[in-house]
Amino acid sequence: MKLRKPVAIIATLAMVLSLAACGEEPASVSETAPASVSTEASTSVEASVEPEAEAEPITLHMAWWGSQTRHDRTIAVIELYESLHPNINIEYEPMDFDGYFNKLTTLVASNEVWDIFQLGSNFPTYQSKIYCLNDFIADGTIDVSGTTDAFLRIAADENGNQVGLCSGVNTYGIAYDPQLFADAGVAEPTENWTWEDYKQACLTIHEKLGIYGSSKFDDWQAGASMGVNQEGFGIGFFTKTNDGLGFDDPKMLSDYIQMRSDLVKAGAYPDPGACNEISDIENDFVVSGEAAMTWVASNQFVSLCNAAGRELKLINPPRKKADGPAGVSIQSSQMLCVSQDSEHPEEAAKFIEFFQSNVDANKILLAERGIPTFTAVREALADDLTDVEKAVYEYVDVVGAFDTGGETVNPASPACTDAIKEQYNYYLEKVIYGEMTADEASQAIYDFAASQF
Repeated sequence: MKLRKPVAIIATLAMVLSLAACGEEPASVSETAPASVSTEASTSVEASVEPEAEAEPITLHMAWWGSQTRHDRTIAVIELYESLHPNINIEYEPMDFDGYFNKLTTLVASNEVWDIFQLGSNFPTYQSKIYCLNDFIADGTIDVSGTTDAFLRIAADENGNQVGLCSGVNTYGIAYDPQLFADAGVAEPTENWTWEDYKQACLTIHEKLGIYGSSKFDDWQAGASMGVNQEGFGIGFFTKTNDGLGFDDPKMLSDYIQMRSDLVKAGAYPDPGACNEISDIENDFVVSGEAAMTWVASNQFVSLCNAAGRELKLINPPRKKADGPAGVSIQSSQMLCVSQDSEHPEEAAKFIEFFQSNVDANKILLAERGIPTFTAVREALADDLTDVEKAVYEYVDVVGAFDTGGETVNPASPACTDAIKEQYNYYLEKVIYGEMTADEASQAIYDFAASQF
């Protein structure tokens, strides 16, 4: 059911703030916003910008997933846009992650996908429903002069089709509690720390403090997607063209799987049941002090710190070898796309450009979807960053400077990624419960993944 700025949400706003030619992993983020952001930023802009002349009324439909903070800020930007374009009416549908993709699957089948919709790196799953933006960029409908080709490419497929405009860039990292490391007598991690260092830190923290050394990780990213990249430059889980596997030795997956199993058995890492209790940032074991570190997307770090209420630090994930590839890279957090089903693709494209590049809109959004890709927006937000937000910017800069040995990471994932990820986690649990060896599980994962091409 489409929502149209219900009164309850407006009241809340007063208090808070990746085809047929072209055709997503998201992270649900929750960051605090100043109480005046949505209303004050919107009001000041409305007063200073002349609304467009009367034009034909157009209704667009938009949907996204995320936290309540994201919902509030996005709705405020929609209202700002409508105030500047009185003929445009945007009906919106904010949802949680699971609900969003369940609904999207239904709309894809019925050819009724929202005019504007949010995707991430698994956009190939929905390529048949994405209206490419190339022509709009070429004719000036979308002005990309304020960003770079590099930032545009992270929201494009391997053929250069612009499937969306990036809502922000982020990367993965490890958030850790420096005080708990100190209490356990464990040195804080450095940029070239290894998985062996991580394992020993977990074991020592558990032994000394009686808590988990680590909270829940994204095992697919850490052990497979990133893990294979860490084997050597030019090697990835998938080929650069996403038409097959990029490696031929299943044992490249074994070390991480074995380590995870060992840590669970030692009590230094939560078992699958305990991991399932973690539904969002706010109830992560790091927040409650029951773990010393956790996996985090960089644009979730502020929310994690706010929820924990104490100092946390951000470091890149461990490497297989201290002098080896980091494996981690900069990527699009999410993107906004235009639907092939839209009756008004040009108007949808105009809104997307406004959403991503307009300074006043982004003073409302406050980089909640990741570090902005338009220079003017980043510069406008820089002076108002908190120390924690500055730490995220600095961390993304550090990861962006890591040597990846060339094009080792494709920003898109093949459509079969979700199915492979599900099997990876299934076989990982079998090892944890002693039903398979790590090598057996790795072979099973590899065989299944290869069968998808």
